[in-house]
Amino acid sequence: MSLSCARRAVMAAAMMFAIAMPLAASAQSPATTARSATLQSTLDTLAQRARPGLLGVAVLDVQSGAMAGVNAGQAFPMMSVFKAPVAAAVLSRVDDGSLSLQQQVTITRDQVLGGSAVPSIGARFHGDRMTFTVERLLQAAVSESDNTAVDALIRVVGGPEVVTGFLTAHGIDGMRVDMDEAGVAQVFNGLKPGEKAPHGESSQAQAQRYKRGYDAFLADPRNRSTPEAAVAFLRKLSNNALLSSASTQHLLRLMEAQTIPNRLRAGVPQGIRLADKTGTSGSFEGRTAAYNDIGLLTWPDGHTVIVAAFLSDSPASDEERGRLFADLAKDIDKAVRP
Repeated sequence: MSLSCARRAVMAAAMMFAIAMPLAASAQSPATTARSATLQSTLDTLAQRARPGLLGVAVLDVQSGAMAGVNAGQAFPMMSVFKAPVAAAVLSRVDDGSLSLQQQVTITRDQVLGGSAVPSIGARFHGDRMTFTVERLLQAAVSESDNTAVDALIRVVGGPEVVTGFLTAHGIDGMRVDMDEAGVAQVFNGLKPGEKAPHGESSQAQAQRYKRGYDAFLADPRNRSTPEAAVAFLRKLSNNALLSSASTQHLLRLMEAQTIPNRLRAGVPQGIRLADKTGTSGSFEGRTAAYNDIGLLTWPDGHTVIVAAFLSDSPASDEERGRLFADLAKDIDKAVRP
């Protein structure tokens, strides 16, 4: 067996346990085996195309059991993908009665962050403080990818470690939340916790700081997920294994309503529903540290495929990265279509 084949075998075994497949690989039908092979070939091609960026993908056809992955056990920075598990942790508190969707949460001016897919809470903030319901913060965080909203939700549940604890308690290993958006921004900007950019900083010093921040972000093990862990999260979510049926549907609706039209969403054929959460980092000298999308594709007959795709340290343009993810969605449709 070649080294690449051995690695693929190990990866497939790891995915089998992490995603909790109902059938052993040896019990798969010839059709399922063929679909897995087609998916694997597709992912291998896309990973080559992504180079020198690193692409990690895990795909699971829920009905047939066909699955494939490339770099599926490697941890990637999540960026805003982490807003989906944060929302799940919040909704678990709603389910146990310790939190209400109508509970009021106050945000102060110093807690406002930039970053949102559309003008949302941070962009529309006025005065020294504003109050929002948990329900509104969930919508802003998941559908609009608002950074101010997700950090407020993290404070509501008691901190990032509570989110990781929720995931671990439900058997999801390889996905961890250690920082809020403000913490991630500090790392990326080459700043220590609580530190601000030096007053009167020269352009050269600023460029050096950004370089340190970019490198530090790529090396930081916090707020990371493996593609297979992201698939496990989405599978457990869709199976009502994380939340009540009502809360599950609430979160999936928020994911379906997310406002970023590119990545997987740009390649999904008409008639197929997509509930997803994207994540994007900043760039430095033409390289983008993180460009991600995880989601559930559902065909009109109920057929569901789960996909988690993470692209790290890519020199590709916005358009090239977008096409890579759109092609992934199109190729998955071709591979699993009866």
